[in-house]
Amino acid sequence: MGKYAQYRTPPLCQSKLLCTSLLYLFSVMFLALYNALSPTKCLFRSSPFDPIQAPLFSYPSTYGEHNHAFPTHRSSCSSPVYFSDYWPVLEEIQNLCRNFSAFAPNLRYMMEDGDTFGGTFSTNRRLSYFNHSNESEELPCGFFKKFPISNSDRIEMENCNGVVVVSAIFDDHDKIRQPKGLGSKTLDNVCFFMFIDDVTLKGFRYHQLIPRKVLDYKIGAWRIVKVSRKNLYSNPAKNVVIPKYLVHRLFPNSKYSIWINAQLQLMVDPLLLIHALVVAEDVDMAIPKHPFFIHTMEEAMATARWKKWWDVESLQRQMETYCKNGLQPWSSNKPYPTDVPNTAIILRKHGLSNNLFSCLLYNELEAFNPRDQLPFAYVRDLMSPKLKLNMFEEEVLEQIAAEYRHNLKRVRSSIRDEESYTTQRTKRARSDLIVNSSCCSRCQNYLSEVWDEAHK
Repeated sequence: MGKYAQYRTPPLCQSKLLCTSLLYLFSVMFLALYNALSPTKCLFRSSPFDPIQAPLFSYPSTYGEHNHAFPTHRSSCSSPVYFSDYWPVLEEIQNLCRNFSAFAPNLRYMMEDGDTFGGTFSTNRRLSYFNHSNESEELPCGFFKKFPISNSDRIEMENCNGVVVVSAIFDDHDKIRQPKGLGSKTLDNVCFFMFIDDVTLKGFRYHQLIPRKVLDYKIGAWRIVKVSRKNLYSNPAKNVVIPKYLVHRLFPNSKYSIWINAQLQLMVDPLLLIHALVVAEDVDMAIPKHPFFIHTMEEAMATARWKKWWDVESLQRQMETYCKNGLQPWSSNKPYPTDVPNTAIILRKHGLSNNLFSCLLYNELEAFNPRDQLPFAYVRDLMSPKLKLNMFEEEVLEQIAAEYRHNLKRVRSSIRDEESYTTQRTKRARSDLIVNSSCCSRCQNYLSEVWDEAHK
């Protein structure tokens, strides 16, 4: 009897209720710990993008690249966009990029010397290029002065043959942040380029992100391209517009691109984004909707009210020009859900319609100011051939990117261009422009339609 007693089950485990309770307790503790440590806060969520877990770059503690993030209350477990599995997406986009006929025909661009990088064209001259029915016609699309970058950077940009992710930090306005959620083969198939100016470069060196005597810079996933502002615009925001809208010219062999403001950190693999928002939707461009405005005039008034552009008089002339030449307020008759985008992130297929739109919109920014939401609907609605556009909800942007505040303290260059870095005093509209000028009746029909629509 004593022989069998030593194999008897301990009394503690003889109760089924007790065993079940202990199992439940340990399970709950494990799930709670997993949820607390999981970056997605999702229980057993299988990642569709085979992510790289190791950090792409180790920042010094003094840099504070993750300070001042805007909070979001949306759960990352419930994405409004369906992302296919990483490996089929990778293969599909590789095959698409090899099919050159899908991105033809190409535009022909004007090549001549000019006083400015974008050239100087009248309103009627710019408008004459909106209807692109003749494939042999040359189109103005910047580069009337040489883009001031190194030859090694230019060669690397031309060698980018597939998908490119582009951003820019001028005037040391933001921190550089690494993309997250990248698949294991993404860095082999996607190029990451960050354009900076001399002031931002000095900030990088101050924080020891790059060595002082190295010509080709790379910080994590990003290849750093230094742009000399002396041959471009005195306003840093206008210089940002060049890589933002002329990406198809800077990367002539790329097939897809993602522009992302440096204020945002990409949280989803760019191949999945291109596939879900552009390829699967069969569009030329994907861009989020503005969270508040649907009419261009609303954005124009907010630009003046919040001093997003200092010359209010030129803003008024710009809107009068657009109203005169055919800008209509948004209505349900338009095939787009809004006239105002959030241009913090733009996903593109580099085909005819997208490239035409980008050139035409850049010409408007060159003529007026870098506030790119103002000419957006004007160019989109009047151009031909038409742009196939996916204007997705703002909540999608919150799922695919984290937003941070701009730098509060910036590193300034020892040689300062006062015109470039001195804050412009707001130039209000003249009273006679508002009261006596016949020009200001040009937007009355626009405003009347908005008023009538709002009071139906």
